[in-house]
Amino acid sequence: MTSAPSPEVLRAPLVVEFPFTRSLGPVQSAFLTGLRERTVLGVRTGDGRTLVPPVEYDPVTAEELRDLVEVAATGTVTTWAWNHEPRRGQPLDTPFAWVLVTLDGADSALLHALDAPGPDAVRTGMRVRVRWAADRTGAITDIACFEPYEPAPREGDDTAREPAPHDGVFEDPVTGIVAAARLDYTYSPGRAQTAYINALSEHKTVGERCPSCRKVYVPPRGACPTCGVATVERVEVGPRGTVTTYCIVNIKAKNLDIEVPYVYAHIALDGADLALHARIAGIPYDQVRMGLRVEPVWTEGGRFPDHYRPTGEPDADYDTYKELV
Repeated sequence: MTSAPSPEVLRAPLVVEFPFTRSLGPVQSAFLTGLRERTVLGVRTGDGRTLVPPVEYDPVTAEELRDLVEVAATGTVTTWAWNHEPRRGQPLDTPFAWVLVTLDGADSALLHALDAPGPDAVRTGMRVRVRWAADRTGAITDIACFEPYEPAPREGDDTAREPAPHDGVFEDPVTGIVAAARLDYTYSPGRAQTAYINALSEHKTVGERCPSCRKVYVPPRGACPTCGVATVERVEVGPRGTVTTYCIVNIKAKNLDIEVPYVYAHIALDGADLALHARIAGIPYDQVRMGLRVEPVWTEGGRFPDHYRPTGEPDADYDTYKELV
């Protein structure tokens, strides 16, 4: 007797990306605006240390910091790591070193890239200087990278340079930034969720029953979240279910072709002991309610329900779903 081969576990590339917008206080505003003007600013602490990049509060004493000073654009590498394969969005598109650089006049290190021909050309203690970007907008990328720097004897050495007081005032200061956060990875849903996703493509919803507490979990995770034991018994649930709770969405999401307002709800499918979330349509948003009985609506060729709509049945009694709210 031979067992049937297990279905192939699904894998797919996944990108999580969003713009992160934040305002800047006076210290960060001065720092980034200064970079635009090829000026590197730090902040002096109560005990005389100079921190670069500057922070608004002393990390040791929590004292508010506002005493800005200008430091040199040259410095010393304190530690480093070689990056053999630069990734999208990194400072350089050729192999480079990540370095911590203590700028002359500073007491803390700044993390950035060092343009060097190879790891043999990098060492702790080497002298470097800022390579400014040709187009500067008031961002950390205004420092294109660091580059090795060996001053000629007549130039002298900047290591003894004292930080110069700076008022932090510039024309057209930078007051906010937008940082694009992005994570690229390959997602594998595992055995249990692969079976769940494959069943959805056949317009079925399949969960798994815990052999200990006998609860049916949808979507399945391969183990009972309560008992911690593996789940293997598959159980088809639904297709109808009950709205346990919901929210009204009033902000339109980028690249989502759904007019606001609309409703997302937790739905306890018949036979399931865990509510899943889905969009409710086919009813005015202000008529959606707890206990509403709903059923899935599939689009042509869809691998999962597009939304859920009212079935027309009487509302479920609260006692039948209160444990799933």
